[in-house]
Amino acid sequence: MPTPSVKEIKQTLEQRPAADLVGLCLRLAKFKKENKELLSYLLFEAADEAAFVRRVQEEMTDQFSAINTKSFFYMKAGVRKILRSVKTTIRYSSKRETEVELLLHFCAELQALRPSIKKNTVLTNLYQRQLERIRKLIPALHEDLQHDYGQELDRL
Repeated sequence: MPTPSVKEIKQTLEQRPAADLVGLCLRLAKFKKENKELLSYLLFEAADEAAFVRRVQEEMTDQFSAINTKSFFYMKAGVRKILRSVKTTIRYSSKRETEVELLLHFCAELQALRPSIKKNTVLTNLYQRQLERIRKLIPALHEDLQHDYGQELDRL
């Protein structure tokens, strides 16, 4: 069965009554964890983006404090898991400011991690890739934000 395009889905959804749309959303939320998380973001957190960013940053800080630092192998696994979670969260928001803020916080936490990530090539490269991603995102922001985030990036 071929999958219909987004345009076709949109047209069909516009023709459905509101009660049917609620049922479809709930069924979609039950199907996959990411769908439920996205729906939760859109319903409860999209209105207050700053609170959403703070919550995600607090979660990230907690996750970094829980990383097993006995060996670089466990550190790499933990850092990758956190980064995967952050990227998923960024996809929900789709705002560049949120993406830059979360990646800057991730890089700051990664840099503060002990033992130092500079002793491990994989972690250093992961850190550098995130900094490069931030550098590419900053020019698309408002001038004031470019300046603020540019300063924060220079500190890293």
